[in-house]
Amino acid sequence: MNRYAATLSWRVDEKWDQELLRLFLREHCHISKRGLADIKFNGGAIALNGEEVTVRKLIKTGDEVTVCLPAEEVSSSLLAEDKDLDIVFEDDHLLLINKEAGISTIPSREHPVHSLANFVLGYYRKKGLQTTFHAVNRLDRDTSGLLIIAKHRLAHDRLSKLQQEGCVNRYYKALVTGKPLQEKGTIDAPIDRDPNSIISRQVRESGKRAVTHFSIIKVTNQGSLVDIKLETGRTHQIRVHFSYIGHPLLGDDLYGGRRDVIDRHALHCYKVKFQHPFTNEWICITTDLPMDMRSLIN
Repeated sequence: MNRYAATLSWRVDEKWDQELLRLFLREHCHISKRGLADIKFNGGAIALNGEEVTVRKLIKTGDEVTVCLPAEEVSSSLLAEDKDLDIVFEDDHLLLINKEAGISTIPSREHPVHSLANFVLGYYRKKGLQTTFHAVNRLDRDTSGLLIIAKHRLAHDRLSKLQQEGCVNRYYKALVTGKPLQEKGTIDAPIDRDPNSIISRQVRESGKRAVTHFSIIKVTNQGSLVDIKLETGRTHQIRVHFSYIGHPLLGDDLYGGRRDVIDRHALHCYKVKFQHPFTNEWICITTDLPMDMRSLIN
């Protein structure tokens, strides 16, 4: 069993020669003041060339800085469960999973077990990782596709900032009722809670701005296959927006879609493109449409 949640290393270049380690960690490694305090007081460690030091140490060109992140506690209400996961990318910091429809991202009152969070914790247990579940994006229970998971708190904090800066992008394909009037378009309409429901959302002036870009890929006798890029990430955004313009997703009976051809809303996150939180490399991952959506197109 690993003692730490993760171990990170950086080589000091000449830009940081004779600077304080604290500044290097804050500015170059993107570790916040709160993050440094968490490392110091909760069982982590910071080392320079293999020797544990404080952040007041001066560094020089060529030094190796190592940060050991403290083990993270898992909520007692979140149980680890075993299930094979469709992992499409993994390194020391990230896990990308192609989620199947019918699985919640996190447990809820209605579905307290068998969520992706439970299964990821089961995977961590097998690997001996001392960390908890950090979803960078979430997918509705019946939405399939790619989901980014940070393996530790520092990666999650960094990815959250990158998401705010527009450096984490998600692309979807959906089957919608009928054919939208425009081949390409943008739905810019605020979304808020439906005052008459604890689940559904609706377009309301009181809501937060929500922007969905789309283009039609193919028109079939069942409806239209559309390619979607989210500019914002409101709850149920794609489902609410297409219902709002009169083309609800097939299978989405919550927002007016027909259920006779598919037994879940026909939505799949097929691509994610993001900047890696530590290497700054751009990563692009794609997946195929699941069989239930492919059969409707064909």
